[in-house]
Amino acid sequence: MRDARPKLGIVALGICLAAVTVGAGTATPRSSKATVTVYAAASLTDAFPRIAPSARFSFAGSNTLAAQIRQGAPADVFASANMALPQQLNSSKLCSKPRVFTRNALVLIVPSSNPAKIHSVYDLKRSGIKLVIAAAGVPVGSYTLQVLRTTNLSSVLSNVVSRETDVREVLAKVALGEADAGFVYSTDAKTVPKKVHALRLPARGQPDVQYGICVVSASKNKAAANAFIEKVLGKAGQRILLKYGFLPRVKPKPRR
Repeated sequence: MRDARPKLGIVALGICLAAVTVGAGTATPRSSKATVTVYAAASLTDAFPRIAPSARFSFAGSNTLAAQIRQGAPADVFASANMALPQQLNSSKLCSKPRVFTRNALVLIVPSSNPAKIHSVYDLKRSGIKLVIAAAGVPVGSYTLQVLRTTNLSSVLSNVVSRETDVREVLAKVALGEADAGFVYSTDAKTVPKKVHALRLPARGQPDVQYGICVVSASKNKAAANAFIEKVLGKAGQRILLKYGFLPRVKPKPRR
């Protein structure tokens, strides 16, 4: 009878090779073609998957995502709706030096039917108005408080009926008619144009909304992380962001 051991050896070798192939993410160094995990601000929910369809995304309030990264969440890239959070992570050596990759604008939204007859931010001073905003730690919530301070409207905080964990939750409350008004980014308002109407803020009250992106220091997938960032900063990525209503990453200089 022929010895079966050589055949068993070949089978065992095949199993080992298969295991290495399936677990290539941990058995071999990851390349720029590996799947990148991106923790991104909720306002990027529609645009980012168009830039990198094969990436793995987790969308939420930027402050929530930053806290998860501090706790060791398996993120490769952090894309925040402000620069403060990634800069804080960088100071703690938890991510690379952040880069501005796009900008946005804040708007006041009302339901399309506008039952409270709100036509400007100053109408929020009326008693009985149901205003919804994001929590202070969320970038859009911080921008909202900044707007109210610069326009001397901090008193309208008495009309706030809820403080949400991200901008999409604010949008949903107003779109469903559960609030008379809310502050969101202009890009979010454009996702449901038939359900909400956006009102511009006074120029002096408009905050400088910059989005920052960085590579998470604990990432085991840094080549793919850097490749993703370069794709976002590249011409194609910037065109997609502009298509979704984001502003150029470099603020145009005013004409003389």
